Amino acid sequence: MPYDINDTHDPKLESWVESANDPESDFPIQNLPFVYMASPDDMGSAEHLGLRIGDSILNLYELSHVVPILGKSARGEELFHLENGPSLLDGASSGLGQQIRKRLQELLGSSASDALRAQISEHLFPEDECFLEHIQPLDYTDFYASLHHATNVGSMFRPDNPLLPNYKHIPIGYHGRASSIVPSGTPVRRPVGQQAPAEEGGSPQFGPCKMLDFELEMGMIIGRGNELGEPISIADAEDHVFGMCIVNDWSARDLQKWEYQPLGPFLAKSFATSVSPYIVTMEALAPFRTPAFARAAGDPQPLPYLDSDYNRTSGGIDITCEVWLASEQMRSRDLAPVRLCKSSFKDLYWTLAQFVTHHTVNGCNLQPGDLLASGTISGATRDSRGSMLELTWDGDPWANPPVVVPGTQRTPIKLPTGEERKFLADGDEVIIKAYCEREGFRRIGFGECRGTIEAART
Repeated sequence: MPYDINDTHDPKLESWVESANDPESDFPIQNLPFVYMASPDDMGSAEHLGLRIGDSILNLYELSHVVPILGKSARGEELFHLENGPSLLDGASSGLGQQIRKRLQELLGSSASDALRAQISEHLFPEDECFLEHIQPLDYTDFYASLHHATNVGSMFRPDNPLLPNYKHIPIGYHGRASSIVPSGTPVRRPVGQQAPAEEGGSPQFGPCKMLDFELEMGMIIGRGNELGEPISIADAEDHVFGMCIVNDWSARDLQKWEYQPLGPFLAKSFATSVSPYIVTMEALAPFRTPAFARAAGDPQPLPYLDSDYNRTSGGIDITCEVWLASEQMRSRDLAPVRLCKSSFKDLYWTLAQFVTHHTVNGCNLQPGDLLASGTISGATRDSRGSMLELTWDGDPWANPPVVVPGTQRTPIKLPTGEERKFLADGDEVIIKAYCEREGFRRIGFGECRGTIEAART
């Protein structure tokens, strides 16, 4: 179901929560992302549904006891939806999410009465005093949707044939590990495992990962599921998506190189995946829709089940994504993080709707709260590559003529301290940011997804 631009996107809307009116804020009244939270007096158990506005978090569950949010009884069905995540999600794509967003704009808007502001303020807390949690997915699928990323990686190891024959015909994905998805800010311990033999015919090595990497991704949270055996059409696909968040699919490249054939990623991915806490609704993203990726002449067009007029004209979303790095030494010297890359979600070869439709075309049943991640988001330039594997690699298949070099030929990234990085070191903190900007609309953002590398267990 396409989300139209409407009066909830009006850039002139302002809130009585003054910090939301700051042009630099990622969380104006036009955004209002959801989050699981605990208020300062109930720290350690993020069981309530909250909402980010400016630099504050509104506890929706507590508020709904005193202020009807949807005009229903304050102690009826509404509380059930606000307290239980999957229940909220299950109704969101039928209009509940839009209704809540519209109503909260009224409650938080500058025209709200003084009495109403006083009531709401009792349940409004500074963001840095709240305990925030990501939604814990029931299941997790990670796609491989960036043509640039797939071509870069393929060129390192298969320079004569970087893309496998199926890539431009189907959205490639793998079934990830939901149990090791962690909230932003959780330390990530360097994994230990087998690595390829040093020489052909030798025995594999065993020990801490030497090629630890991040992957810049965005995630989609399923709102309404489908019955087993009942596929979701491309026309209905976005009606099943509640919103989006930031994902860092940490990767152990040396473990991955040894294990990925013939079945794909396993221990190289399952040790941790970091997810940002805020779920930005699809309705809030409506002003930032773009056409789907423009396929090159000669590329196959999607099969009919993966194609629609709306997907071609509006299937993309212009989300700017950035990765920043602060080493332990940089933090000890109070040096600001350095930006490693900047890319856009709109450059993915496959769209969000195509993820959902292809995932279910065989009858697979998605469930409320499932996470679908995009795969690494990379662009055509070196500074838009969404992983260390690509950023430090000296090849460039997108140059004219292409520059193809062995996968091991790398130039390290230099940090302000004089440190160099080909891959991540212990103590490094990776910060991923994402936001949307378009002339005539308020900037909205997703916040941050952070993780710091801890040394491997011995």
